[in-house]
Order: sequence, then C-alpha cells, then structure tokens
Amino acid sequence: MTFKDHFSQQAATYAAHRPRYPDALYAWLASQVPTQAFAWDCATGNGQAARAIATHFDAVVATDASAAQIDNAGDAAGVTYRVAPAEASGLQPASVDLITVAQALHWFDTDAFYAHARVVLKPTGMLAVWTYQLFELEPAIDALIAEFFDGPIGPFWPAERRFVDEAYVSILPDWPAVESPPFFMQCDWRFADVVGYLSSWSAVQRYKNAHGEDPVADLAARLAPLWGDGVRQVRWPLLLFAFRLPDA
Repeated sequence: MTFKDHFSQQAATYAAHRPRYPDALYAWLASQVPTQAFAWDCATGNGQAARAIATHFDAVVATDASAAQIDNAGDAAGVTYRVAPAEASGLQPASVDLITVAQALHWFDTDAFYAHARVVLKPTGMLAVWTYQLFELEPAIDALIAEFFDGPIGPFWPAERRFVDEAYVSILPDWPAVESPPFFMQCDWRFADVVGYLSSWSAVQRYKNAHGEDPVADLAARLAPLWGDGVRQVRWPLLLFAFRLPDA
C-alpha cells in the first residue's frame, strides 16, 4: 500500500487547530501496562499524543510517514520524532510497552501494521487506537456541519474515511480486547478556531485543489450568526479500542 499523503499541504493548519485529547486518556493507557519505559506513537501527526504520553513514559518515539507533519510537530522532553511508515518503524523487536494510533488507523495497511506491531510490542504491551467523528454542540450548528460534510465536500473525502464513519469495526485486529472507560475531547473555542479546524480536513484541501476556492468560506458565513460572539464548548466522544497481544 503506497502512502497516501492527505495532510502535508495543510500540516501547519492541522497542528494549530486539531482538538486535544484528554489527559485522563493518557493516564489510563499508562496504567494498563506494567512498565512505562518506552512508547511508540504511530502516525503522530502534530505530535500532540506523543507529547502527552511522554509525561507518563520514560521515552517516546513518534513516527509519521509525512515529513511535513513531523516538521510541524512540537518538541517535548522524552520524544524523538522520525519519518517512517506505520509498518516499518525501525524499532527493535519486543521493545515497546505501548503503541498508540490517534485518528490515523484508517490510513494504514492494517494487516502490515498489525504484523509489525506484533514484532515490536513486548509480551506485556498494549496497542491502543482511537478515532472521533463530528463534534457535538447544538442541533442547528451540528446540522450545518453534517450538511457540509456530506454535501459540497462529500465527494472529496478519501475512500478510507468510511472506516471512521463505521467506527473502525472492519479494520480492528482480532486480538484480545481491553475494556476501557468512556473518554471525550472538549475544547473552549472561538469561532476562528472552528473555522481553522474545518480547514484542516483533508476533503477541504482536495476541494480547494479541484475548484480553486475555499468551501469553508460559505459555511463560515452561515455558521457565524449561529455561533455568536465569545467562546463555546465543543465536544467529541472518543472511540477507543485497546488490545493485548494474542497468546501473550
């Protein structure tokens, strides 16, 4: 499977406007493995998960197949960034306590990735992947976002995006599952933040490349009166899936 780069063009926008995952998520992940020596954040993107994981682990390697994403990732103590595909991290066998994949599994050759994960995970290690769909705010705003998602930019979503809409059901590994508590992302956003977030979507960039215009501009004009002034809380439920190695 050839790497499909849907984010390098808007890597800086992605780094600036993607929502942050909750601290409780990282604390729970660390609590599920017996040692916290070494973690691998695969497809790290802007590096936000890697930086947070580093507060719980001695060392983190964060990889991404996109050099532009790595260039826009923020530095943090204990985090080493590398440009590498998901199925070839360059890590040593049986060296990793925790593998994380945040909002990226749908881009992978999952068979190759799972085979590689089995090699680099310690017998006591864990794989955790998570994703999120559209945010929740209020019915009128949610309806406009859903209409935009399926309407003007709908044909420009990469085929792999369907796995997110299906909650990853068809691409998860057949490994022993670890039950997890519910987690949510929450952000206090101004209107400019939500516009920046929408502009980071891969389908928006593909639309702009095809038509030479920004589809978010029209949506923003329709959203602005509903949003109003000041800060509003935006919320996404996280879909988290965690696994142990088979026959561990």
